[in-house]
Amino acid sequence: MDFDLLVHEAWPAYERVDHDGWVLRYAGGVTKRANSVLPLGRPADLTGAIEAAEAFYAGKGERSVFSVGPGALAGLDDVLDARGYEVVDPTVLMVGSCDVAPAGHAVRVERSPWPAWMESWWAVDGRYDDGMPAAEQICTGVPALYAAVEEDGRAVAVGRGVPQGDTLGIYCMATLPEARRRGLARSVLRELLRRSGARSAYLSVTGRNAAAQGLYRSEGFEARGGYHYRAR
Repeated sequence: MDFDLLVHEAWPAYERVDHDGWVLRYAGGVTKRANSVLPLGRPADLTGAIEAAEAFYAGKGERSVFSVGPGALAGLDDVLDARGYEVVDPTVLMVGSCDVAPAGHAVRVERSPWPAWMESWWAVDGRYDDGMPAAEQICTGVPALYAAVEEDGRAVAVGRGVPQGDTLGIYCMATLPEARRRGLARSVLRELLRRSGARSAYLSVTGRNAAAQGLYRSEGFEARGGYHYRAR
């Protein structure tokens, strides 16, 4: 799998600028994934490309961030380290099959996020007071499936699945704190996999989230690499 491009396509920044083979991505500062450089390939002028990225993000009032994944330019980590960039959010990429057991709970699945879905995801994953409009624009930038276990009109566990050919990208997995340890995330995951019609699936999970990694491993997912960010 070409994880760099799959993630790039499934979590689309609404502003993208091509510079010498790199993509400078911006989406209101919401998530590093959509507000970072995708540095695939070697630019003709490496220093110039880095400086262009730094100027681009400075113009947005954001810090400069590079996504360093499996396909990133070899040696870029060392170059950025020398410029004072720190490693941020090491992330594990995992791959699994869509052949799963039935969900253990009723799961609502729609092709657009409804207000309760957005509210619950943002309550868990949101880190920006006024960022929900940008987050929704990112989420709806490509066709996707939105799943939730609902209780009393609340979406207490949610997830998003992005069909990408014969694979499915799993994003936005989140469970409200009071609904955890009941297997609800497992049901959301299974229903997304079952509904997708894909053969395989991938997801990313932060290196420090051992509980989520354990859940995904118990559903047959295996680590297949990772990425991190360099930020300054």
